[in-house]
Amino acid sequence: MTTSSQQSRDYPIQRWVFEDAVGRFDIDLGDSNMVPGRLDALKVPPGLELDYGHDRGLDALREAVAGLYGGAADSILITQGAQQALYLVYTALLTPGSRVIAFRPGWQQSWDVPPELGCRVELVGFRPDLSFDVEAAEAVAGPDVRLIVANTPCNPTGRRIAEEDLRGLLALAERTGAHLLLDEEYALDLSRSPALGSDRVISVSSLSKVYGFPGLRVGWLYGPPDVVEICARRKFLSTISNSVLCETLALDVLANREHHLRAYHDLTLQGLALVRDFARRNADAVTLVEPEDTPFAWLWLNTGEEPLAMCRRALDLGVLLMPGETLGATDGFRICFARSPEAVTEGLRRVERVLRPVSPTAGSVQAF
Repeated sequence: MTTSSQQSRDYPIQRWVFEDAVGRFDIDLGDSNMVPGRLDALKVPPGLELDYGHDRGLDALREAVAGLYGGAADSILITQGAQQALYLVYTALLTPGSRVIAFRPGWQQSWDVPPELGCRVELVGFRPDLSFDVEAAEAVAGPDVRLIVANTPCNPTGRRIAEEDLRGLLALAERTGAHLLLDEEYALDLSRSPALGSDRVISVSSLSKVYGFPGLRVGWLYGPPDVVEICARRKFLSTISNSVLCETLALDVLANREHHLRAYHDLTLQGLALVRDFARRNADAVTLVEPEDTPFAWLWLNTGEEPLAMCRRALDLGVLLMPGETLGATDGFRICFARSPEAVTEGLRRVERVLRPVSPTAGSVQAF
């Protein structure tokens, strides 16, 4: 699937979460992150001086993040979450007339920001098995391609880029002189990032999703030092630096990384088991796409009802889900299971009440 760059400036996920759903739910199965951590679980050094810090991030934090990759600190820029990291890359590498290849469904920022910079975006869909359609990306590529944007594991499908498809995207980037921008928010082992050893790949991640600290607004990019330098200059012109307090708390998170990852694994293991049971019980209404180490899963909606309509009725029962329409899809919804077993169990019980199963076409294949 290919779509032109003229996208609506409306941001459906922003409207759904911050307008439609505000104050209407007591069970959150819609966000895509680990259950949020608490301040009292982190340590603040006594006498911490709240100065400006450093535009690239505290040295100790950059070293800690570089350690996740097994790379060097001069390849790291600490940012205001992954969102700013992605934005900085767009402004650093794109010029009017550049072309960007991005995948849909996904994170709308990659569709909306480049046109604001005078660029054209080619939106490419996934294959029916939800693997990345590299052939479709190649079909819309040209000498003006400057950036290929992909999310792995993917939000909302929960699937990673297969090695063969990754090699295809890397070859496409090298052939066109483009960079491959990988949103690796859900990658549990960044030492395996394709950004290592390649001057064509940029990795972006943060403490928001797997670690469960989105409120710290600490993210980063890992890439070629020349790209990091350009992004650092643009960051200085916008926010100067991050909060020293938040970066210091981020250091504590990474110092206890194994503890946080164990908590993530324990909670997602229990939650996914509950979602699997839910999908089996309601096989006539939903089809589960097995996630690959993400705190959420994608479910095809087989009832014939629009996902947004179903999710609105779930919201009436106090459960927040993420309808596919907020992410560029029309035939499914995302559900987060990195919550307490009690919350997931009760939330799924309410969702069952709003499903309206019909007889789907046997053996039909659904695709974005």
